[in-house]
Amino acid sequence: MMMSNKNQAVTAEKQDTDILTESDVRLLVNTFYDKVRKDEILAPVFEPIVKDNWEMHLSRMTDFWSTLLLYTKKYKDDPMPKHLPLPIGKDHFDRWLLLFNLTIDELFEGTIAENARKRANSIAKIMKAVKGISE
Repeated sequence: MMMSNKNQAVTAEKQDTDILTESDVRLLVNTFYDKVRKDEILAPVFEPIVKDNWEMHLSRMTDFWSTLLLYTKKYKDDPMPKHLPLPIGKDHFDRWLLLFNLTIDELFEGTIAENARKRANSIAKIMKAVKGISE
């Protein structure tokens, strides 16, 4: 599967390595959001908000995850205010985590990949708590 971000082609193939570079993070983000955009539960939430700005969104999400996983300090925003007004519930968070973990399983293995899983789980748990969504 080929995807592009900023005119750079990225091939989604199992790396059999950990998430070590920003290119790895970009591959993770692009592959994950490719699934999100096709998902019957998540696409209706993301598409009307992101609209035709997917390249910018993917770039921001790459910065976000590279900050969390590789400590690049590229993301300096607070994602919570943008997500609180979204019409999302437990089913959305469950699907988001499922697709994120499937993407990691398809592409990477290792300590940082496991950290990405833990971070995603923590993000979902915090957002659900703030939105008053029970486990």
